[in-house]
Amino acid sequence: MKNLKLPILTFLMLSSFELWPQIGGQNTYQFLNLPVSPRHAALGGKNVTLNNYDPSSALNNPALINDAMDNHLGLNYMNFVGDINYGTASYAYFFDRRTRVIQGGITYINYGSFDGFDENANPTGDFSGSEAALSVGYQQQLGRSDFYLGANAKFISSRLEQFSSFGVATDIGLSYKNEYSNLIISTVVRNLGFQLKPFNEIREDLPLEVIFGISQKLDKLPFRWHITLENLQEWNIAFGNTARDEVDLSGNITEDDPGFFANVFRRTIIGIEFFPDSGFNIQLGYNVRRGEELRIEDQRSFAGLSGGISIKLNKIRLNYSYTRFNRAANTSFFGVSIDLSR
Repeated sequence: MKNLKLPILTFLMLSSFELWPQIGGQNTYQFLNLPVSPRHAALGGKNVTLNNYDPSSALNNPALINDAMDNHLGLNYMNFVGDINYGTASYAYFFDRRTRVIQGGITYINYGSFDGFDENANPTGDFSGSEAALSVGYQQQLGRSDFYLGANAKFISSRLEQFSSFGVATDIGLSYKNEYSNLIISTVVRNLGFQLKPFNEIREDLPLEVIFGISQKLDKLPFRWHITLENLQEWNIAFGNTARDEVDLSGNITEDDPGFFANVFRRTIIGIEFFPDSGFNIQLGYNVRRGEELRIEDQRSFAGLSGGISIKLNKIRLNYSYTRFNRAANTSFFGVSIDLSR
């Protein structure tokens, strides 16, 4: 029982963090919170309980680093909205019985080309923008318990036209993994850091986020369910939509005002994997907040839904996911995981 005191205390502390808000465009380096792989995108985008051989999972939660990731390479690419190109690469290596596994990763996004103009609307030529983050992750089992503590160190670079910025951040994750019940519970504090060099003179906050997740594989049914709670560092994440205001016959307006239950459910992401341990895998997800914020009144746009498939071919596993935003925007995410030890 003594060995469990430290992990339980740490778990509760991470789960009850009250930190600064970070919804929408309030922070810099927002690309750090994009999905890290097709399977994560298919499960709603922010899953922290996908525990398998793919080192991409460690980019979301370093506490998921495990021996099965040894000598695996994950490469993922997404053509995001517009001309934005986004991708991740990750690799894990088992050093020895003492050091165990160390994971490294790169996250990169290119925003495409922009037309430049000065303050008098005179053209100044094209310019581009891009951001990247290099990360190194490590995980340690806490004693002989079922708790695992992990951390990522991230070095961030951002460039837009002639402006550039550099920053550092860390992810701290704690996971409980029970092999007998196939249960995983995780809490992660992501992007805890600061700008070393701001774009101009004002330092901006990083997109700090606290995420909680729980998942379980059922013994007699071929699927694993996932429930993820995002943005736990801020309570009020539900915003009113003027398109949903109601007007009565007298012209009185009742504004859309999401309340308690809206703030509870809009931080919820539901995911399910069919045949999670087989060579053919299907994933489905629903992001409640994305669905509510992007749905169009009186139209069935299926905003918030996502799905994906994974196929294993010898030492290579191919992954694909499709995410629906609304009728005008959707994304396809492609990935490959390679076992280099075979």
